[in-house]
Amino acid sequence: MAYNDELQTDQQQLASAWASTLPTTINEADQAEVWPDEGDPSALRVTIHTAGHQDYSFDFKVGYVDDREVSVELIDVEKAGQSVDERTDIIQQLALDYKRHIHECAQAVNSNRYH
Repeated sequence: MAYNDELQTDQQQLASAWASTLPTTINEADQAEVWPDEGDPSALRVTIHTAGHQDYSFDFKVGYVDDREVSVELIDVEKAGQSVDERTDIIQQLALDYKRHIHECAQAVNSNRYH
């Protein structure tokens, strides 16, 4: 079975593994949601809700490049349900931090899958 076929079959299981692992890699007060990307069988969608008064939510697409590497793309940022300018320094810093946490999650999920 090819890697892509394996990923398609396991997309829901992978999303579940991510959903249980991601909260351990992000800030304790933040919340994360993970689900399969319906338009891309080799990708997951991740939304991270920041804690506190900022009320930001970051939407990412996480695609598997291969069985060990992911690409992380920022799709949208909202504040209190309204889209905001993603180019501001604070948004860029938060997005960069969350991308790092997403890569940490990928490593943890990968480690659990193959060990």
